[in-house]
Amino acid sequence: MTSFGSNPSTDLDRDLDPGFTFAYQPLDDLADGQRFSTYWDVEPLMRGPQPPPDWLVTDRAAVDTELGVLKTGKEAEVFVLERAVEPALGLPGPQSCLLAAKRYRGADHSNFHRNADYTAGRRTRDSRVTRALAKKSSFGREVAAGQWAMAEWESLKQCWEAGVPVPYPVQIDGTEILMELVTVDGEAAPRLANTRPTPELLRSWFDQLRDAMTALAVRGLAHGDLSPYNILAAGDRVVVIDLPQVVDLVANPLGADFLQRDCHNVCTWFARRGLEVDEHALFADLMASAW
Repeated sequence: MTSFGSNPSTDLDRDLDPGFTFAYQPLDDLADGQRFSTYWDVEPLMRGPQPPPDWLVTDRAAVDTELGVLKTGKEAEVFVLERAVEPALGLPGPQSCLLAAKRYRGADHSNFHRNADYTAGRRTRDSRVTRALAKKSSFGREVAAGQWAMAEWESLKQCWEAGVPVPYPVQIDGTEILMELVTVDGEAAPRLANTRPTPELLRSWFDQLRDAMTALAVRGLAHGDLSPYNILAAGDRVVVIDLPQVVDLVANPLGADFLQRDCHNVCTWFARRGLEVDEHALFADLMASAW
């Protein structure tokens, strides 16, 4: 039997194993535009490739703060989020990181202009879904938003694991995808179309894009909508974005046409800036890699 002195609580505190104790700190109510991180709330397959990069904050106590709109489009908007942990919590690892939140529009606001050519070869077993998509009903637009979000999520993961330069996919929750915010000197990286690179950098960027397109072709894929407007210039490297329409070169009967257009768009931009490139030679090399 254990005997305690005049102060039982002090004796108990002294005898407790530190491994079974924790410090509890209440958190203040969140402000507008804030939410607790849902990283551990989504299913494991809805989180990015493991292990996550060192810069990513994954603590359950992290708070996501919306900082503003980065890009708007007909199908989706991209917002900037800061995911951070209160320094007072003293948790190990990174204390904050910036993320891009791509949110596909719902039925009331979306106008999905992507035509069926992109989705040729994709199938759904649910005939009701197929009819709704064809009729573009409210339900069909909701389904379309979810399908495009999931398609981009799967493409991001596949490209990341294949070594294609894309933003790291953090998580997907419904029609919202969180991914790495690609930056240059703390600011969102510009699109390729808005840059004026030196001849040396221009050649390096083209070589990187050719390698990225080859890595996709080896897996029987093409971006399908590649242009200077969905390639980011992150300093001396390029990063490919906007991937929901990635096409299968075999299953999609127009796959080769989409690949040819990708080659044309990329080579035209580089040629106009003085780099000697041949879109037909690039297309032939990519097709050879695909087979």
